[in-house]
Amino acid sequence: AADKIKLIPQDFFAELCEQIIQHLNHKIPGVDTAELCQRIQTSGIEINVGDLAKIANVVSFLFSTAARNNLSTEELITTLGNAVTALPKHAVQVIRHVWNEHGKSISVSEDARNMATLGQFVDIKWKLGVAMSSDTCRSLKYPYVTVMLKVADSSGQITDKSFEMTIPQFKNFFRQFKEMAAVLETV
Repeated sequence: AADKIKLIPQDFFAELCEQIIQHLNHKIPGVDTAELCQRIQTSGIEINVGDLAKIANVVSFLFSTAARNNLSTEELITTLGNAVTALPKHAVQVIRHVWNEHGKSISVSEDARNMATLGQFVDIKWKLGVAMSSDTCRSLKYPYVTVMLKVADSSGQITDKSFEMTIPQFKNFFRQFKEMAAVLETV
């Protein structure tokens, strides 16, 4: 991960660290590494989303372990210096700054850790489409609904999931959501 951190400019690494702190404080459901990776690539840096996700996991583990052990900024930096000699200087500066500003705010209660293992629904988008024809069938005129879900997994990584449904499947899906909403109204 240290080799890949060298590729990330300081401002993007700082943003990644800030998002990780927000996630650990349960202010956001996760870190959208795909979106951040796309912005880094747009700036001309060659990095893939898998490598960025690994970096996010390492930094998240670092911050959560430091919070659990109640480390001061200097203790964290000293520990980093002893454990990881290949960490670039700009990354250590960002970690020092972010931990100094927000480190004490990380909540590490057992209840919060147990809740985080489930993952969390972030967003849903849908669109209606019609397949007009294909190379094997001249006239389909087949309507379908595409659903795109954003889900934060237990490690805080936000992933996109998508699926298509026929209109009858979508009507059943919608009916089930209405039933859930009705039950939630009674709570």
